[in-house]
Amino acid sequence: RKKLKSTSKYIYQTLFLNGENSDIKICALGEEWNLHKIYLCQSGYFSSMFSGSWKESSMNVIELEIPDQNIDVEALQVAFGSLYRDDVLINPSRVVALLAAACMLQLDGLIQQCGETMKETITAQTVCGYYNSAGTYGLDSVKKKCLEWLLNNLMTHQSVGLFKELSINLMKQLISSSNLFVLQVEMDVYTALKKWMFLQLVPSWNGSFKQVLTEADAWFAERRREFGGDVAFLESAQGNAFLPVFAHLRLQYIISDLASARIVERDALLPSEWLSSVYKQQWFAMLRAEQDNDIGPQEIIKEELEGNSMRCGRKLAKDGDYCWRWTGFNFGLDLLVTYTNRYIIFKRNTLNQPCSGSVSLQPRRSIAFRLRLASFDCSGKMICSRTTGYQILTLEKDQEQIVMNLDSRLLTFPLYICCNFLYTSPEKRADS
Repeated sequence: RKKLKSTSKYIYQTLFLNGENSDIKICALGEEWNLHKIYLCQSGYFSSMFSGSWKESSMNVIELEIPDQNIDVEALQVAFGSLYRDDVLINPSRVVALLAAACMLQLDGLIQQCGETMKETITAQTVCGYYNSAGTYGLDSVKKKCLEWLLNNLMTHQSVGLFKELSINLMKQLISSSNLFVLQVEMDVYTALKKWMFLQLVPSWNGSFKQVLTEADAWFAERRREFGGDVAFLESAQGNAFLPVFAHLRLQYIISDLASARIVERDALLPSEWLSSVYKQQWFAMLRAEQDNDIGPQEIIKEELEGNSMRCGRKLAKDGDYCWRWTGFNFGLDLLVTYTNRYIIFKRNTLNQPCSGSVSLQPRRSIAFRLRLASFDCSGKMICSRTTGYQILTLEKDQEQIVMNLDSRLLTFPLYICCNFLYTSPEKRADS
């Protein structure tokens, strides 16, 4: 084994670095490499060049055209060198340039190694660059991994740099997904979008992320004064490109909270017909829950749950006992969520209310839900996760139900809990 290792090192040093017994010279980007056809034929690019009727097959000096701006001399050096050695140590900061070179030279093994390096080093600083490069060079598994990272971490790893890099199409995918880890409620998604849109429109702004919301509110207020209050910002020339992203907000869970509804009305970002439509929808849903005895979903309709469920979540910083509710009008069902002794418990709360009319007193009420728990390392990489999948839960007055029992493998804190809820039957929706 030592002998083979020494041979590999000898080949790399003598043939590649020193260029001894070279039978071909490759010139690119102002540099020259004295190489060997027998080694270059491991590359699909050179194998085709040398085996066909191309004029280069008989040439001793080849000038390479490099059309890809991501490729530089250092990337070519590593790519050519990989043909002379068994393994390559890839620096994450250089992986995109190396991937570009590997794709041009059709080095399948190096392409795969670049993909694995990218998947292992996704962070808030690299995720957008990796996602874009994966799309350019056809690494679907890397693209999928980046999308998963963003769905899990968008709400917890926000930064000026990340928000400037997130494209409109990518943000649209994230906001439309029921797998977005939302902390705390849908209103926080709206606030994140407002910050993101401001940074997209004013990319020269470079303050701290804590200042973004204040700056964004002031900037949009100035736009309102310019429009005279007649045009929503998303209907303006500047805002129109962002319409498809904001269209995927689940506004029914924003306008159900008074403070949130007032902020949305004040901001005047959204077209007025969007809001009037959702007000009407919620009003009919409330009437049907109150007067038509809608007892909640009775079956799993995945499309309805994926597109219309309430997204909400909490971060548990350490182990202990927790009990919370997500405020807003939930059609007379006051649902308490409790974490205690490694159990997640849902409870329908009816008796402990300030007035008897604040909750539904129907004997039984159902909800459709999905509960997800996950823990992440400091870079946002998932350590472990668990989900209930979509379920229907029927509760009597003040009944409580264990919905998840955590095993010790999942008890890595901080622990993130994300829920999707649907309180009304799909056929009871006003738009159905």
